[in-house]
Amino acid sequence: MPLLLWPANLFIVVTYLILSSTPFLPLLFGRTVANSSHIWGMELVAWIAIWSIVGRPAWFHWLLLPAFFVLPLELYLNMYYNQGISTHHLGIIAETSPKEAAEFIGNKVWLLGMIFVGVSGWWIASWTAARRTHDLDWRGPSRWVAICLLASMTGVWLYQQEYGVKQATVSAASDSAAQDEDDDDEDELPPESITSTGASADNASWQPPKLPMWAQIPFSAKEFGQTRPFGLAVLGNDFWKERQYLAELAHKSMLFKFGAQQPGVLDVPQVVVMVIGESSRYDRWSLNGYARDTNPRLKKESNLVSLSNVITAVSATRLSVPVLVSRKPAMQSLQAGFSEKSFLTAFKEAGFKTYWLSNQMSFGQFDTPISVFAKEADVTQFLNIGGFTNNSSYDEILLASLRSAIDDAASKKLIVLHTLGSHWNYSHRYPKEYDKWQPSLFGVENPAYTDLAIKAQLNNSYDNSILYTDWFLSQVIDALKSSKRMATMMYVADHGQTLYDGTCKLAFHGHNTQFEFHVPALVWYSDLYRLTHPVKVTQLQKNKRAKLATENIFHSLLDMADIRYGSEQLEWSFFNKKFKTHKRYVDSYGWSDYDNATFKGDCREVIDKGTPLVQLK
Repeated sequence: MPLLLWPANLFIVVTYLILSSTPFLPLLFGRTVANSSHIWGMELVAWIAIWSIVGRPAWFHWLLLPAFFVLPLELYLNMYYNQGISTHHLGIIAETSPKEAAEFIGNKVWLLGMIFVGVSGWWIASWTAARRTHDLDWRGPSRWVAICLLASMTGVWLYQQEYGVKQATVSAASDSAAQDEDDDDEDELPPESITSTGASADNASWQPPKLPMWAQIPFSAKEFGQTRPFGLAVLGNDFWKERQYLAELAHKSMLFKFGAQQPGVLDVPQVVVMVIGESSRYDRWSLNGYARDTNPRLKKESNLVSLSNVITAVSATRLSVPVLVSRKPAMQSLQAGFSEKSFLTAFKEAGFKTYWLSNQMSFGQFDTPISVFAKEADVTQFLNIGGFTNNSSYDEILLASLRSAIDDAASKKLIVLHTLGSHWNYSHRYPKEYDKWQPSLFGVENPAYTDLAIKAQLNNSYDNSILYTDWFLSQVIDALKSSKRMATMMYVADHGQTLYDGTCKLAFHGHNTQFEFHVPALVWYSDLYRLTHPVKVTQLQKNKRAKLATENIFHSLLDMADIRYGSEQLEWSFFNKKFKTHKRYVDSYGWSDYDNATFKGDCREVIDKGTPLVQLK
């Protein structure tokens, strides 16, 4: 019997094949895998490398432990989100508490526990088999031949990285053109670098030639990150570098300044409130035409304007909020960090005392993309001790701190309220008295949004959470009215939700649907503000149906407060006569032009009529 067919050996080999097949999980769900042959090739070379260098599976088996535990997650992400694990998922995992994770998983928590117990047993069993058998040990001359070949390939790749690859040419003319292009840099040499013979000093010394195209090694770290199991090391390294970069960015941005000021200083106390909503859909607000009366209080406000056509570029909080609070372009939202500060700093420069009051989590030492901006405030408070569990705080916990901030002695204040809004679990976002539409998930132990059987309860609970948001915002407005100050409030949600709409079998977010990109937004202003800034109010009314995006918020919020700065772009402010619409891109199979897209099926998946722009991550 061949050695590989012996039970222990076969078990080990099949285990390694399963781990290596993870990049091809999309095939199980009817999707294609780009560069599949290249991925297989890199995986094969990686296995040969680790096996030949270490020689014995039992000695490198522990390196595979992360791949064992990631496999169920990869399967889950492919099943429900049409994607594999990425550095963004690692960030979400790192920023999520165990209680939050358990609450999010809902009634599948025990299933997940069983899966991880099973995976642990699988790893132990395969490691035991690898430790007990020596049949798969790699000995003899072939191992050293493999090591020498790998060393040679590594040397060629390093040479390739240092000196490049000579592109193939189809004619002498094109070869000459290519040579001219290679020599372009010589035209930029300073006069002192030219020798007496007319040749550059650099050309006087011999330079190694570029690698022939046929000899290049088709390897890149980015593509290797798609392989399994060893590609996880690339993802982990990328995530670590991102965290380091964010920490460095927070330090570097300390010196950044807008040079902002409020020129027309009024002898009137001012309060500006910015409310960042969570997971809210435009079409579930009765202010915007929804049949259910989810906004009974806000509809009574005379000085309130609902902005009917606002989109967010990406349907993830940690990526969308930085675009909302700063000048970070939408098409950079997938990239870590941003070199500028947020509107908090601009308001501070203009003499405002600033507050960041959050019912979300700080996730440690202010090292997430959102909390990097939050700590710019003079006062930063994270008030949700319970995370996103059943014991988490309702958004009303922010109201006491809001009133204290309003009553502060400072004459000018900016107060940011970061709410939990309609974050899953929807029924945990409101108290019993707002459980209006039945049946709901209120009181249900660990419901799972992935369970299509709870579609009605899920939707009713979601609408109840909007009803509670209506109450919360009305309380904010009442607090501002009671203050007798010149006051404004702006509300914008970070992203929306898909909710098993019609025949759509998707829920939550991350599905590239219109329901997730089209978000509710509104502005309320006091009578004193209207009297003081009538032109701004007129422009707001005029632009309430304009094509807007969360990119407009930074500029509009500062213009609303009449704060000026040297690099301002008033054409981005919907409070200004100079306002102009701009192209709106969303993260849907690349950067898709939202206003040149079709909305596919009941899920209303955003499909660009043209070719989406390539995303840089």
